[in-house]
Amino acid sequence: MPINEHLHLNELEYLSMNGLDVMLAHDYYPEGHQGGVGIIQNGHRIATNGDLRLEPAPGQWSPIPKVGDRQVDRDANEISLRLSYPDESRDKKGFNPIDYPDLQFAYRLTIRPEGKAFRIIVDLDEPLPDEWYDKVGFNLELYPGIYFGKSFQLGDSCGIFPRQPSGTSRLPEVTPMATGRKLSVAPESHELRLNIEQVHGGDLQLIDGRCAHNNGWFVVRATLAPGVRTRALEWLVTGSPIANWRHEPVLQVSQVGYHPEQSKVAVIELDTNESEKLEPRLLKVNSTGDWIIVKVGPASDWGKFLRYNYLQFDFSEIKAPGIYAIQYGEKLSSVFRISPDVFTDGVWQPTVEYFLPVQMCHMRVNENYRVWHGLCHMDDATMAPVDHNHFDGYVQGNSTLCNVASGTELPNLAVGGWHDAGDYDLRVESQSDTVHGLALAYEEFQLDFDNTTINQTTLTAELLLPDGKPDILQQIEHGCLSIVAGYRTLGRLYRGIIEQHIRQYTHLGDAATVTDNVRGSGDDRWVFTEQNNSHELGAVRALASASRVLSGFNESLSSECLVIAKEVFGRTQSEYSGERVEAALELWITTGDAAYRAIVTSSYDLCQDIQADIWIFARAVPYVDDLAFMSSVLEQVTIHQSEIGKQVNATPYGVPYVPNIWGAGWGLQRFGVKQYWLWKSFPDSSPITPMLQALNFILGCHPGRNTASFVSGVGSKSMIPGYGVNRADESFIPGGIGSGTALIRPDFPELLEWPYLWQQTEYCMGYATSDYIFLVAAADKVLNGL
Repeated sequence: MPINEHLHLNELEYLSMNGLDVMLAHDYYPEGHQGGVGIIQNGHRIATNGDLRLEPAPGQWSPIPKVGDRQVDRDANEISLRLSYPDESRDKKGFNPIDYPDLQFAYRLTIRPEGKAFRIIVDLDEPLPDEWYDKVGFNLELYPGIYFGKSFQLGDSCGIFPRQPSGTSRLPEVTPMATGRKLSVAPESHELRLNIEQVHGGDLQLIDGRCAHNNGWFVVRATLAPGVRTRALEWLVTGSPIANWRHEPVLQVSQVGYHPEQSKVAVIELDTNESEKLEPRLLKVNSTGDWIIVKVGPASDWGKFLRYNYLQFDFSEIKAPGIYAIQYGEKLSSVFRISPDVFTDGVWQPTVEYFLPVQMCHMRVNENYRVWHGLCHMDDATMAPVDHNHFDGYVQGNSTLCNVASGTELPNLAVGGWHDAGDYDLRVESQSDTVHGLALAYEEFQLDFDNTTINQTTLTAELLLPDGKPDILQQIEHGCLSIVAGYRTLGRLYRGIIEQHIRQYTHLGDAATVTDNVRGSGDDRWVFTEQNNSHELGAVRALASASRVLSGFNESLSSECLVIAKEVFGRTQSEYSGERVEAALELWITTGDAAYRAIVTSSYDLCQDIQADIWIFARAVPYVDDLAFMSSVLEQVTIHQSEIGKQVNATPYGVPYVPNIWGAGWGLQRFGVKQYWLWKSFPDSSPITPMLQALNFILGCHPGRNTASFVSGVGSKSMIPGYGVNRADESFIPGGIGSGTALIRPDFPELLEWPYLWQQTEYCMGYATSDYIFLVAAADKVLNGL
């Protein structure tokens, strides 16, 4: 492939040359530091979010423009985008309840190559009102994680990018780190150097966005030229692409390792300009540190995927237990194990012994000398106001949907539940999906693991201290206590329980300090309700399955779960949905009531997209015990698996992977669980390999230069830091599962080692957690014939 020495418009509609790419709004997600003008240099995304903003250091709920048409003019060799303020679709809606300012204007944002540099140009439809010229500015965000300790020079000032914000004032009066007309970022680093020159507009300002928001980035900003419509702002940006730069080979393997009997394929990621193909080697290390060559190539040439070329190195025939690594040229992968017990210990267990307890609400969580968080949210909860749109997306309509008036204190809700993710709210779907997934995992694989003491009387959890009770059953109990308490108190399910104020919601620290734990003092969390069939049916399947596994462990709770599951299902009338079939199936398995069986079997003929839900009917086959039903499902399973075969062959990873702005890890876990149920009912028609490949993907065999396992603390290299409640410490929670490698559209896979990108590293509850436990336990069972 020819080497491009100047920026040009490529076939994917962004500016590109060897070592430098400039995107414009292929995706627009500024809350997640992704969108607008973005710069990838020498393999690093160094800058993003180049666009007009109304604040020097915008935050998560700040106004963003409405994105209009995107134009690519190959004759003029430029890309432009039309935008406007306000975006009526976001104003006081969804996750944006804050009023937009009283300002209306539209503009066109253009990038145009100029040799090894490019120009950013802003043209207004009409001049701005005079009072807005010192407020509206063009922002470009620099990724802090790569510039810490590097220098900058701007005007007459110079300095070092600090590890922590210091000496800068908070909004609204932000004090810049420096001002001037020409900025040089990291001039000492050829790899990271970036120069920005102001051609039209106000002086450049270098701002530390973290002074106002912990998740902020460094911001280069300039206000618009007063009274000007055309070229209200123009920058000349010059990167520093390294001559003949190449994306270094990346060796992608499971960071945990492989069972002797499973398929073992390492994926090698190469620059598309790399013409030389080397022979990879499989090495085994002995106890004295000597590397023994076990296998030498060849690798198969898979082809191009996203922006890279890929090789596959199959070493499935190697079955001897030991510690191995892949070598390609001078590159050496992380070490990994081959062993029959590779999935038996230390893979799903950290999620149960660390992550789930740390997420427990209404508890004090201790680990020897450490307190993960104190007793929290004992002032739960107050009914939310009606006609209210909450900043985290909760919406309370004109009724509370129950006999509880807004503002009423509901003390019975201070029990059970898990904090949803990197925040402290309780979402009903997170509780239900976690309970359901844990119940199925416990039931299917007899996971009687015990390494935590959980006491619902003293409201304490002691990590790494067994109490003689299965941890998963105790966690199922904890989730059900919250769901049941909400139903008992409200006469219906809650939608969510969440902080009233943004200051509480953005709290990073001990959960015990989010509220004062005193009822009625004004900082209690709010309870929201909604009419949502999907969430209600999710609770049905959770409570019905939990009723089975809690029987004999907590009989009264088991009975109450089943009573509520029946009641909610009975009043949740809807047309066909996969959720309804799943809920009926769980009730059928639990009760043996033929009425639920009839709902499952009759729903089969009503399904409009049988391929989407065929795994549910496959799971139902052993319980329905009907030959005609089984034969019909088998026919559809065969069709389904044929299509899956095409999808897994469309990527070098052997999974149906469609990259997205959010990492695909959780979706692939769900895919893996579905494949297990298909395999269990129809092993001759459903190979188990796609399920195992999905697990390999989660554990490190995925695209991009960061080959970490998506599960913090699991594997030779894992996702650290993570977007958990301790992210401000740049720390992690063992066993927390992030969504993983995301896509910087159109073709750049990215997994940053940065604690503030929720679309890559956020820990979440629900199936995001329980599917992982299920998937690892399934691999252990299948491969060991348990």
